[in-house]
Parts: sequence; C-alpha cells; structure tokens
Amino acid sequence: MKIFLQILFIAVAIVSIVYLLFYSAGRTLAPGTHQNINNKVCFGSHCFFVELAKTEGERERGLMDRTLLDKDKGMLFIFDKEGIYPFWMKNTLIPLDIIWLDGSGKVVFIGNNIQPCKSFICPSVIPAVNAKYVLEVNANIAESIGLGVGDLAVMNIK
Repeated sequence: MKIFLQILFIAVAIVSIVYLLFYSAGRTLAPGTHQNINNKVCFGSHCFFVELAKTEGERERGLMDRTLLDKDKGMLFIFDKEGIYPFWMKNTLIPLDIIWLDGSGKVVFIGNNIQPCKSFICPSVIPAVNAKYVLEVNANIAESIGLGVGDLAVMNIK
C-alpha cells in the first residue's frame, strides 16, 4: 500500500508539473494562440493580429505576465462605450505602445514605449480624450510605421 501511494503521489506530481509547464508556455505565446487569429487591426498596410479583451476580467488581465509578443500581434481592448480609459503596466513584462481609438477607429492618443512597472504602485497613462478601443502592441511600432493621432484603423474583429 505504501508503494502504491508513493507511485500515485509521483504520478500526480508529474501531471501537475506538465500542466504548469504548458500553462506557462501558453502565457509566453503571442496573442492569437488563445483566440481567433483572424481578428485584425490595420493602419494602411500595417496589420496586427489581435487577441480581444472584451470582458472586465480580460481587460484587467491584458498582457500581464507575457514574456513575448510577436511584432505583428497585439491585444485590442473593447469597451462598451466611449470614455476615458487609463492604462497601467502592473505585472506587464514587455514595453508597449498603447494606442487609443474612438468608436470610428480614429487614433485619438498614443502612449509610446511605455515601460513595465517594477514597483508596487504603478503610474497610469491617462489620455484626456474619449476612446472605445485601446490597442497594445510592442514598443516603438507606432513610430516605426509612422502612426499618428488622426490616423484611421480598419478593424476586422469578431
């Protein structure tokens, strides 16, 4: 009986470790591996395949704990109505560009190269304009594609 319990304990431990490894690996993959990879946000010829954050829980989690984001990937936060939506970098491990868009998809504010927050209290980026969508992509991409306030996004999201 003692050997059976030891074997059972080892088997449970192995299964638990394998599960944790796969879960952690999933958090390092780029968005789109968890959701429909056909969701796109394009600025001219520059398109990003986006993971959608539509619920309060998804928006709170955002890109926290991600260690990798492919340069053509991002996360699109979708709000029920236009409003002022501050963002912060608590538990976010990679620098990001954060792009606020109004209901028509027009860029209304860009936070460039926002760095991860390593302290207990993190500052927020608070645009003084209403937005309905917020797009997070890798840092410095907005500048590299020449994105500016007033530019229009074409969104193909489901």
